[in-house]
Amino acid sequence: MTAPALDEFRAEVRTFFDEVLPGTLDGVTGTIPRATAWRAALFDHGLAAIDYPVEFGGRGLGPEHQQAYRDESRGRVPREDATFGIGVGMALPTIRDHGHDALRERFLRTGLRGEEIWCQMYSEPGSGSDLAALTTRADLDGDEWIVSGQKVWTSGAQHSQFAILLARSDWDAPKHRGITMYVLPMDQPGVTVRPLVQMTGVSEFNEVFLDEARIPRDWVVGDVNGGWSTAVALLGHERQQTGTGSMGGAAQSRSKAGRSPIPVEQLLELGRRAGRLTDPLVRQDLARLHSGERIVAWLGARGLHPSIGKLWRTNQGRAAAELAAALAFPGSPAWGTDVSIERHLDDDYFAYHVLNCRGMSLGGGTDEIQRNTLGERALGLPREPGTDRDTPFRDLPRN
Repeated sequence: MTAPALDEFRAEVRTFFDEVLPGTLDGVTGTIPRATAWRAALFDHGLAAIDYPVEFGGRGLGPEHQQAYRDESRGRVPREDATFGIGVGMALPTIRDHGHDALRERFLRTGLRGEEIWCQMYSEPGSGSDLAALTTRADLDGDEWIVSGQKVWTSGAQHSQFAILLARSDWDAPKHRGITMYVLPMDQPGVTVRPLVQMTGVSEFNEVFLDEARIPRDWVVGDVNGGWSTAVALLGHERQQTGTGSMGGAAQSRSKAGRSPIPVEQLLELGRRAGRLTDPLVRQDLARLHSGERIVAWLGARGLHPSIGKLWRTNQGRAAAELAAALAFPGSPAWGTDVSIERHLDDDYFAYHVLNCRGMSLGGGTDEIQRNTLGERALGLPREPGTDRDTPFRDLPRN
């Protein structure tokens, strides 16, 4: 198949957003229904997987067409797309790059079209930043893996049909070499999801208990006991998704989904309503945030390290939320339902982001982890010393 010329492809993308998407979402309410309708339309019009192989629903196009799509779609993607952030942005690219053909055939098309929602099971109560210290156990029993353990901070688990799971499959290997990545079916008796209520009032995160949950033998991503390399690969996709990928949300949309920074266009609108746009300090903050949006977009077009984008999201998101609070009033986190002047604004939208922005420093790896990653992998600084890299995991002290 011949790749379309860039001008033709840009026109194709504009036509989709101008003519197809409005009618697709017209009258659709609710985060998941809107997200599902959006993904289906995007897939059916050949724009959901520009760089994927054609046999898996992609277009088989290269970086120039991907950048053209990013340029034309910037600010126009429904924020509800965050529902599929883990699947489309993290799990599916990892399966595409490291999974065997049967896994790709089973999961790529359905996930890209929004027919299945994914979550990511990495962190545990005793292994947060030290992810390789995980103790969820996977034992092979005939044609199935039997998995028991506990995961925490699992975003979207209550809505998910599948999970990318890390579990320990060899307790006699050093901690980084006895881990396997699996695809876990969520709808089974051995999986219990308990939502964790945040101060926003939303249960975005969950703790998940696995009690002899079952996984088909061949639902392994990569090699058995080779899960650390695929885990790192997925984290690269995650940091890209939570960094420059968070730039793509539609500025007019006020869905409380994901952790994208508040767009500057919305802050301008808020400042206009508050009568503060002539304040020189407010104008300075708005200019700084606008510059941040543009700079990270340009860096993304050049191909920046994922951890840089992740750190940008943290700084941009917190600064944008702080300005939103300053533009409102000291009690902005307690925003009431009578604050909004225009009927189309969600009354508690900005209050939600004021409270939610602190989590940007944690999700996808803490700021400290990102700086370590940049120091070691981008700047070539020596690794931090460790005494546990060659010790069998069962011999290591644990919490």
